[in-house]
Amino acid sequence: QVQLVESGGGLVQAGGSLRLSCAASGRTFRHYGLGWFRQAPGKEREFVTAISGSGGATSYADSVKGRFTISRDNAKNTVYLQMNSLKPEDTAVYYCAAAYLAYTDSAKSYAYWGQGTQVTVSS
Repeated sequence: QVQLVESGGGLVQAGGSLRLSCAASGRTFRHYGLGWFRQAPGKEREFVTAISGSGGATSYADSVKGRFTISRDNAKNTVYLQMNSLKPEDTAVYYCAAAYLAYTDSAKSYAYWGQGTQVTVSS
């Protein structure tokens, strides 16, 4: 069982930056791929980025490539999402998710989810 708690969301102007954190419980954190997804009002939940258990592999949605960076600290059981050059269309609830021995852009593969943190980007 893995519990995930996101933090770091807030209100920021377009062009600004935010860093989200996701703290996980459990002693086998390194065995889990971690992903960030987001859901805007009236839209489907969409993939943002993911990182492998070791941190050696990452993937990004085209919409955030070059602006967002995912990283993890396995000693602290934490995954981070650094978001730069934010745009109003990045406004959404951001969710952290964990998948055992996998990392993928498919939400169906993630068994554990956090409660989400709101990110609002004003124009």
